[in-house]
Amino acid sequence: MHDYALKKLAQKDLGTALEKAGIYRDLNQPEEAESICRDILDIEPKNERALRILGLALTDRFVERRVGLFEEALQVFAQLPTEYERVYYTGVAWERLGKAQLARNEGHNALAAIEHALEAFEKSETLAPASSPDPVLRWNRCVRLLQSHPLLKQAFDAPHSRQPHLGD
Repeated sequence: MHDYALKKLAQKDLGTALEKAGIYRDLNQPEEAESICRDILDIEPKNERALRILGLALTDRFVERRVGLFEEALQVFAQLPTEYERVYYTGVAWERLGKAQLARNEGHNALAAIEHALEAFEKSETLAPASSPDPVLRWNRCVRLLQSHPLLKQAFDAPHSRQPHLGD
């Protein structure tokens, strides 16, 4: 293989790159969004929007593969500037992990993940800015999922662990 090397993104192009990362995420192309965010973070390691998009792009890939991605998403979200964002996005990661586990018919693991998400959303509600209904909206979605999904109902009625299995 040739000696290819990554090129540095120009500072002046960060805004455009952020827009493209968001577009690729919207197009369900999380690996492209992830690559762009890594280019941005090479220049601005604390860029809040790039951190959020990167973390969410990682969670977008949970259905295809979860080993390592969940932990990496948590590490990315831990770098967000406010406690509210760190807790809220951790809840989003848990919720998406639970949904990915449901897609693989892993009811007990999904239940444990959704319960962790609920804890994070409850905590983030106390930290949320006055104008942010996001924790309540995410909480309600998780509760509706618990109430309606047969695998979750079955897992809830059976003895279960609060620690999900994240895979090999």
